[in-house]
Amino acid sequence: MKVPFLDLHSTYAELRGELTAAFERVMESGWYILGEEVTAFEREYAEYLGCKYCLGVGNGLEALHLVLRAYGIGSGDEVIVPSNTYIATWLAVSQAGGLPVPVEPDARTFNIDPALIEAAITPKTKAILVVHLYGQSVDMDPILEIARTHRLRVIEDTAQSHGATYKGKQTGAMGNAAGCSFYPGKNLGAYGDAGCVTTNDDELADRVKVLRNYGSRVKYYNEVKGYNPRLDPMQAGLLRVRLTRNDEWNARRRRIAATYHAGLAGAKSLTLPHVPEWTDPAWHLFVVTHPQRDVLQRKLADEGIGTLIHYPVPPHLSGAYAEFNSHKGRYPLAERMAETVLSLPIGPHMADDAVEYVMDRVHKACAEL
Repeated sequence: MKVPFLDLHSTYAELRGELTAAFERVMESGWYILGEEVTAFEREYAEYLGCKYCLGVGNGLEALHLVLRAYGIGSGDEVIVPSNTYIATWLAVSQAGGLPVPVEPDARTFNIDPALIEAAITPKTKAILVVHLYGQSVDMDPILEIARTHRLRVIEDTAQSHGATYKGKQTGAMGNAAGCSFYPGKNLGAYGDAGCVTTNDDELADRVKVLRNYGSRVKYYNEVKGYNPRLDPMQAGLLRVRLTRNDEWNARRRRIAATYHAGLAGAKSLTLPHVPEWTDPAWHLFVVTHPQRDVLQRKLADEGIGTLIHYPVPPHLSGAYAEFNSHKGRYPLAERMAETVLSLPIGPHMADDAVEYVMDRVHKACAEL
């Protein structure tokens, strides 16, 4: 059996008629930058999250960058980030002119450890940028309390957590603001690059709206030096269709995750995801760990099973952050995860027999290691 890691064609096939109708609606409108289609998606996604504002932008990196710039974070400012994350989280801070300050994860959840944040705060710290990694919410309450005590902003990176909740509240609506990616492989994926900023902060929403449009409210009248990472109306229209299915498709992911948890329990040397009682994950990824991860991955590939590593190189060890002069061992938990994590296939269109096949082959491969 062939089990791809990601099946984007089936998501299109299920929605073909609705996506075609959205495409035709946008094309017939004759409006291809911002406009009513973008406004409609912004309204619908804000309602979905339960927050006041959603502002469509070109991608998730730009969403985080615009939030940081809108809050005036720049040269000499420090922003606390997870040591274990995709590099885009760090890049947003760097592009704003700030300095990312890594904090290690909770060894069970892989998300940033709230207990370690306070020790990383200095007089230069301006914000805490949390990532709801793999589709599971960060433990937000202690982080929000730390931020209140130290008068810091809390910015959420929700690229992987569309529909995930923390104590019943949607990710993306708990911090001061959030940056979100709608990259095609996400739970709520577009058909190209796309993203948004969500917030309840009136002033921030106004500043982001200006910054994303060349620093202008009125055409040709520019208030500040802005950018142009605007959400495309075509992607907005297609995302409106996908949004109507997000909860249903997340429910499918949750069923597969539950099956994996039950069926892979006891697999030799395999550690399954830990889910605290206060979160209901969106299961963007199902990430296991194994001390012989690379061998396990090769064995599964030989059986036709696609897997990925999220992520093989921690940001502090990447060439992009050579100026950190980081050495191996500086952030040991992030490094250990990079060496042991493996993402198994999961998605709303994964068939039951494919799930059973993956579990059977994982057990077989682990037993051989």
